[in-house]
Amino acid sequence: MEKELTYFERIDFNEFRELKESEGFLIESISDYIKDKNLIEQIDPLNVIIDITALSGYSASMQAFSEELLIPFDDSILFIADIKHEETFNYELRYCFTKIDYWKSKKDKSDDKVENTNKSKSKHKKITDLSEDELGVFFQEFRKSLYGHEKFKDDFFDLTKTFRVFNGIREHKILSLFLLGESGVGKTEVANSIYKCLGGMKKLAKVNFGNYSSEFSLSSLIGSARGYIGSDDGEIFIRVRDTDIGVILIDEFEKSNATLFNYFLDVLESGKLVSSLAEEIDLDGFIIVFTSNISKEDFSNKISPELRSRFDYKCQFTLLYNEDKKKYVEFRVNSIVRKVNEKYKIQLEENLHERFLTQINVSDYNNMRDLNKKIKTVFVDYVTSEKLALHELEKEISE
Repeated sequence: MEKELTYFERIDFNEFRELKESEGFLIESISDYIKDKNLIEQIDPLNVIIDITALSGYSASMQAFSEELLIPFDDSILFIADIKHEETFNYELRYCFTKIDYWKSKKDKSDDKVENTNKSKSKHKKITDLSEDELGVFFQEFRKSLYGHEKFKDDFFDLTKTFRVFNGIREHKILSLFLLGESGVGKTEVANSIYKCLGGMKKLAKVNFGNYSSEFSLSSLIGSARGYIGSDDGEIFIRVRDTDIGVILIDEFEKSNATLFNYFLDVLESGKLVSSLAEEIDLDGFIIVFTSNISKEDFSNKISPELRSRFDYKCQFTLLYNEDKKKYVEFRVNSIVRKVNEKYKIQLEENLHERFLTQINVSDYNNMRDLNKKIKTVFVDYVTSEKLALHELEKEISE
């Protein structure tokens, strides 16, 4: 016979246990048999289910230890485990179990039809939803919208291709990027570009961790427990629910504290946001972009090894070359001109960016935000000199 392992969701365990107990089964922990292997000979395989979740604590020698422990068990015994450890167990215990199953609660089963019907109508459009042709168009647009950082663009292309494959077989739920570098070099623009190139029409889900350094930061992020003042949804739940694209930007990540670091360690492992009221948002297929102004050295000191290992990609963003800055000026000026022309039905002069570049020395600007401010100032001067209605165009100059 073949040994079978069934995964359960932690939140459904009590329902599973009550069901099996009503059927005459007793659920026992593998810990009892680790302490005394002689108990294995006393098991009634028709009445006992073994929960092996505790084996997750033997990560250093799990494979050898588990194979030696589990072989004596009767093949007809059902083994169960928390799905949180699915990725680890499927690999480390690959020679112990030849059949894998997943248990669903009655609620899950009753919702299957609705879930399958709505699956293609997910609220959030994600990079995993794109066809190969759509993915090709996405990357063409992404490369044009992000200036410089060519190695990152190449790496992101490879990362995304791999992510889509393993997300499809339920082995990789979230693609996480951690971007380091000085302020204004384009880190947050990565998330903005992904959002726009996926067709976002609302707002990018962005949380600035510069506001989350206090002892109450977790409550602010995920909401307080019911009964407390301010027990409404936390900011990240509001941001994710209000967006239409499966991308989250966590800005200035290093400015928070160990409590939030641990929370995101769990998010990256489980693939879910869990509120203080145990409500969940499934982030399957999402991209999370973490940004930080710290150096590589400080990154190693500030972020725990466990959390660092969960980031799929880590990259140091450097200052842009002057040619990339000139391309940005061209893009930004053309964007402003297009908005003005469309709204006010006027025709500003062509190639206006060339005129701007004679007035802007891009080598003076390392921070792209400062360069953008300079573009706005030069545009205002241009509008004034051309005697256009400045007060009507002010809104078109800003992002």
